[in-house]
Amino acid sequence: MNFEQARFNMVEQQIRTWEVFDQDVLDLLMAVRREDFVPEAYRNLAFADIEVPIGCGQAMLRPVIEAKIMQALKVKRSDSVLEIGAGSGYFAALLAARAEWVRSVDIEPQLVKLAAENLERYGVRNVGVKESDGAHGLPCRAPYDVIVYSGGLPLIPHDVLEQLKVGGRLFAFVGEAPVMKARLVTCVAKGEYRTEDVVETVVPALRNTQQKDGFTF
Repeated sequence: MNFEQARFNMVEQQIRTWEVFDQDVLDLLMAVRREDFVPEAYRNLAFADIEVPIGCGQAMLRPVIEAKIMQALKVKRSDSVLEIGAGSGYFAALLAARAEWVRSVDIEPQLVKLAAENLERYGVRNVGVKESDGAHGLPCRAPYDVIVYSGGLPLIPHDVLEQLKVGGRLFAFVGEAPVMKARLVTCVAKGEYRTEDVVETVVPALRNTQQKDGFTF
């Protein structure tokens, strides 16, 4: 399989048609080798418009969704990032290519190991992967410029919003199938937030999420 041609086709035929026009994001998706983060059995599907299974009932987000998130967040070199849901490590690699550092947490030991090994093999040095219940974010390293949820959840927990710096952005998939809102929340002042729904979509729920006085992960 010609991975470079498949990567080019993904960017030009899938991602641009979803109104992702930020050239920095398009260049990033051309530069970071997605196939290196996909399980070997699915490597030839690395650039398909599907959710690639990675184990533990989880899957990589579709490339168009990853691109929409990156375009919405506008990650900067000075940014500190928290990713909740480590997945295969691919999205952390995208974030790390733009940010100062990334902390990625997951409740599943198998996925922590997968993400950490993929990132190490790829040579990403500014990401730390930690096994942790992400229900309350990771307050020990707060505040953050960027917080990203890699799967669906019923509600955004208020105590995680409080871990954003003023000017910080949080991206989450809120709601339940058949419709979820891909939501960007910006902290405009201490305790004040602006919300924008970027697109309607459906993504896999984060493991062990349930609605109970907010969100449990």
